[in-house]
Amino acid sequence: MTIRLMASKGPDISEIPEKRTLSVLLAAPRGFCAGVERAIQIVERAIAKYGAPVYVRHEIVHNRVVVEGLEAKGAIFVEELDAVPTGRPVVFSAHGVPKSVPIDAATRKLLHIDATCPLVSKVHVEAERHFTRGLEIILIGHAGHPEVIGTMGQLPKGAISLIETIEEAEIFKPRDPAKLAYVTQTTLSIDDTAEIVAVLKRRFPSVVAPRKDDICYATSNRQDAVKAIAERCDLLIVLGAPNSSNACRLVEVAARSGAKRAVMIQRPHELDPKQLDGISKLGITAGASAPESLVQDVLARLRKFFSLEIEEIGTIEETVHFKLPRLLDA
Repeated sequence: MTIRLMASKGPDISEIPEKRTLSVLLAAPRGFCAGVERAIQIVERAIAKYGAPVYVRHEIVHNRVVVEGLEAKGAIFVEELDAVPTGRPVVFSAHGVPKSVPIDAATRKLLHIDATCPLVSKVHVEAERHFTRGLEIILIGHAGHPEVIGTMGQLPKGAISLIETIEEAEIFKPRDPAKLAYVTQTTLSIDDTAEIVAVLKRRFPSVVAPRKDDICYATSNRQDAVKAIAERCDLLIVLGAPNSSNACRLVEVAARSGAKRAVMIQRPHELDPKQLDGISKLGITAGASAPESLVQDVLARLRKFFSLEIEEIGTIEETVHFKLPRLLDA
């Protein structure tokens, strides 16, 4: 259908295609968690206090938009400390680091600032507590993820065994089944982790569990929010990065929870309107490392092609806030 508008001057007639209506379901909560907000603020505060450049070991959070924004303010991201000049501050990422890293920083006389999420630090403390009690520790997580590397690096080699799947849980052989505990990566799928834990508890009834679930509140809340809208969505878009564990889990949760299709994009321009042919209900969420500005940019892009009917579906209101390190007090 075409709407014909008479030009104000002259005989020209402009033909403007009528925009198709697209129903958009926004999951809430979505986007930044308290740990991510704290980590970003730490880098920004360090730049303000010490001047640029401030070095950051590893991506502060797994999102290129965030990283590029901090680079523009004076942050330099490196993978190892030997790339940090003497006399310049270095920030450790929100994912946590092995104990060897701050020791190395001290040896190099680098001013180091720890931006590890407090909920990741909680897992580190749990692991150390189990170790001092003489327990063998299982870490449920994904091999190679910075958080897993950091957690396993809190203790001597061999103290922690990594389990990624139900199959690995079924064949795991502890040194002593009566002296066993488990901790988890904070950004896992709630449902997948529960299945692995169920296997461990069946095989080792005395296994010591965390005092409080290690999967962080933000991960749980964002997965619950996706579950609340997934069945209604022809397509559900997750704004996030492929190396972001919590964002990847949101795509998986959406697919398992009834979304006809679920995809991840990192930036709004990756969304091709032609991909929305036949889509009447579009779900949108963002991983805990993705800023709300990306969601709003996606909506702005959609408005160029569609008439939007937006409904925000909230499951819980988040009020968590973490303090910054005293070192950065003004």
